[in-house]
Amino acid sequence: MSELCEVLEAHVTGGLVPGAVGVVARGGAVEVGVVGDVDVEGSARVGRGAVFRVASVSKPVVAAAVMLLVEDGLLGLDEPVGRWLPELEAAQVVREPGAEVGDVVAVERAVTVFDLLTFRCGYGFPDDFSLPAVQMLFSEGVQGPPQPQEVAAADEWLRRLVGVPMLRQPGEAWLYNTGSDIAGVLVARVSGKSLGEFLAERIFAPLGMVDTGFFVPADKVGRLVSYYQPGEDGGLKLLDRPEGQWASPPAFESGSGGLVSTVDDMLAFGRMLLGEGPRVLSQESIGLMTTDHLTAEQREASTLFLEGQGWGFGGSVDVAEVDVWNVPGRYGWVGGTGTAFHVVPATGTVSVLMSQVAMTGPTPPALMRDFWRYAASV
Repeated sequence: MSELCEVLEAHVTGGLVPGAVGVVARGGAVEVGVVGDVDVEGSARVGRGAVFRVASVSKPVVAAAVMLLVEDGLLGLDEPVGRWLPELEAAQVVREPGAEVGDVVAVERAVTVFDLLTFRCGYGFPDDFSLPAVQMLFSEGVQGPPQPQEVAAADEWLRRLVGVPMLRQPGEAWLYNTGSDIAGVLVARVSGKSLGEFLAERIFAPLGMVDTGFFVPADKVGRLVSYYQPGEDGGLKLLDRPEGQWASPPAFESGSGGLVSTVDDMLAFGRMLLGEGPRVLSQESIGLMTTDHLTAEQREASTLFLEGQGWGFGGSVDVAEVDVWNVPGRYGWVGGTGTAFHVVPATGTVSVLMSQVAMTGPTPPALMRDFWRYAASV
């Protein structure tokens, strides 16, 4: 058994996850770890080609799609998005973060493409989920745990979103998640295609990401693992089976967390960001994606999610060596379904972890941290 397999196996035998697949690649050296089963019943062993719900690992992919439209000359980073998303012009902002949702003021300036990519568009999650405007994101059905078949189509989703007041003025604060969903709607409207079609044509096909999309076709459903959350009894509670929420096209293709993928597909995406393999994005665009754009104050206010790190476009960027795996410039993100994706330009490393148990909060679980620790040691 390889060292990577041993790291993953410790969490499988401990009952924390049914199975896990990981890859750590640097140049031509690729180590893959595959352990455990596709479900708690042990109906089949998990394989390298297993398909996982990647949740927020979708965010870097959607950011890349936006940058393709920038390169096409169809969008500008400083351009207000109102031309394409006129619904946002009706948005208002709560007077202060803790205010009731009816206590609002006018938006001081338009939301830009840059605001969406850097999660400073006014919408999203702060470190306090109890705030009235944050709670309304859940009650209106525009944000919440990934349930593809339960979300309204894009036009209705955006209409509901603007019925919720922004928590902060555009550009003022880093707020998690919602920017990627809005960015996904933007990509669809600018390109004239669905988000899934645009991603398939411009990113997945060129990179050979044959198993990535917003649902799993019938001929691949057998490779989709079951999905769980920790149960109150210490076991695992089933959230979704292969024939469930991801087995048919969703009405809303969520840019913040709707994709399914495999370790090899995400490895291909990571290599592209390192300038290896087919060139999908320019080096300038990749540089912008993988550069921290936050102020020190914004990073400090976002510690619950970022743990002292910064944010580029659609993913975090390491700026402080808080843990052994934090290398300045390391870029990527984690998915609440138990997934993680990172590239380290300084070392040419790509690391991808796929598991199938929901995170219980923004803090990455022990499996992720042990995987990152191992990836940093290779």
